[in-house]
Amino acid sequence: MNTRVEHIMGLPISIDVRDEDPALVEAIEGAFESLREADSRFSPFRTDSEICRYDRGELAPELVSDDFREVMGICSHYERESGGAFTARVPGRGLDPSAVVKGWAVQRAADFLRLSGAQRFCVNAGGDVIAAGEPEDGRPWRVGVRHPDQPDTLCAVIAARDLAVATSATYERGQHIFDGRTGEPAGGLVSVTITASDLTTADSTATAAFAMGRDGIAWAAAQPGCEVLIVDADRRVHRTPGLHTL
Repeated sequence: MNTRVEHIMGLPISIDVRDEDPALVEAIEGAFESLREADSRFSPFRTDSEICRYDRGELAPELVSDDFREVMGICSHYERESGGAFTARVPGRGLDPSAVVKGWAVQRAADFLRLSGAQRFCVNAGGDVIAAGEPEDGRPWRVGVRHPDQPDTLCAVIAARDLAVATSATYERGQHIFDGRTGEPAGGLVSVTITASDLTTADSTATAAFAMGRDGIAWAAAQPGCEVLIVDADRRVHRTPGLHTL
């Protein structure tokens, strides 16, 4: 078993590998290196990042990296799907695809682990999780979803095998998700948890649904391959029947 934690993209990211293979120590380092690379390329807080250079007009569109094109393509997809509620450019603010980058980067790190031979592992990026295989035979990974009003209480524990889980909420970072249609902080929901086969989908869907407000409840539930657990501003709980909890 190998467990390691680093602080990247402004949050703690842990990798817990349960495979009995000493060679996977190098794979864990490679996964963290891919996360560091994503942070250096897409951080809106680094003046020399690719995203900041592009936003200042210092980098021509034909010179951006393939990763840049991929991330911005995902942003455009969810902007269309959410009717503009989800956007990488909130009115009055600079270009910031962070809502896509975290899930995309963590998924890429997990894919690197799989290609390196890891079969049983969990990557946790500030509560957004990729769970591969089982930590022990016959037992799923347990992913807790925090109660939106009670910091020491869980409102659900998700049983995860080869599953990604992402939550968008206000309880950790305050009002940080904006409705791209108005430029104002999103309202109507307090917590959106999405499960999907990959974290890019789960994280982007959770953020888009939160930005849409109450309209995001039905929208998220209709997304292919997604299950939802949503708490609205009136503290009503909405969940799809396919969500596996313990």
